[in-house]
Amino acid sequence: MTTSKDSCPDIWELDDGSFAVIGTDVTEQLAGRLPPDVHCADYEKIVVVARPTLVAAKNDIPES
Repeated sequence: MTTSKDSCPDIWELDDGSFAVIGTDVTEQLAGRLPPDVHCADYEKIVVVARPTLVAAKNDIPES
């Protein structure tokens, strides 16, 4: 994933406790390569979040 001043991958918690993710949309590239037990609904997108972004967010994600 390439980042620039116009690109800001991030993960944040919403008021309802759900999490929102900004990442690179790779739905077209990966949709046909999902594991057999993984599905992506028509209203969903597959996004890639760089490892450093997810690791940095770890402390902000509650255990339960």
